[in-house]
Amino acid sequence: MWLGLEATKVTTLVLIPGLVSDALVWASLADAVAARMHAHAADLSTGASISGMAEQFLGETSGDIIAVGHSMGGRIAMEMARLAPARVRGLVLANTGHHPRREGEEIKRRQMIELGHRSMEALADSWLPPMLNRARVTDTALVSKLKAMVLRADAHIHERHIRALLGRPDASAYLAEITCPILLVAARQDGWSPIAQHQQIAEIAPDAELAVIENAGHFAPVERPAEVTAAITDWLDRRFGEANA
Repeated sequence: MWLGLEATKVTTLVLIPGLVSDALVWASLADAVAARMHAHAADLSTGASISGMAEQFLGETSGDIIAVGHSMGGRIAMEMARLAPARVRGLVLANTGHHPRREGEEIKRRQMIELGHRSMEALADSWLPPMLNRARVTDTALVSKLKAMVLRADAHIHERHIRALLGRPDASAYLAEITCPILLVAARQDGWSPIAQHQQIAEIAPDAELAVIENAGHFAPVERPAEVTAAITDWLDRRFGEANA
């Protein structure tokens, strides 16, 4: 049972989804914390850069923050901690990365931009299966839910997000300076942001721990919402409960 966070009612949990994603990603966590603290669902639909979105979400909230980011949202969360270290009390980084743009990445991402402008449905059909645990690719309910989320965005949002990723800051350059507690949430079957990538972040950041979710891919918060939520609320309780606040 989650018993903590009585002393953090003034702390806002900023829930940040990733590429062409929305509040669906963190819906389970939002429900779990509703009675304990305020949760702010970050809207990425107008965002054009990682730093710009970090500034936007800092401006939309006041007081202390625990930033919870999935995939691209994790990069935004790290940037929030860099920009406002006095306000960001903790980070949850799920299925994310810290490295700068890689050689050859731009070509592949521009191809995805072109596909999105031709058909967002075709983009969803191409992009989603590799993001999931292979055992869930035939899970019609899960895939339909995620596809509907992608289609709630449009090709222009997708392009802005891709360009934001191409211009992303090199988080590895400042991770060692982020001193707040960090929970890294990796998934066993995530081929896009593998466990080793999260272990690298843990080795750089001064106060980080890693939780591995079994039987999940890159969309672990949607594939295994109960397990991901339990890992996060347990960490919140241990690090920010009454005895530690």
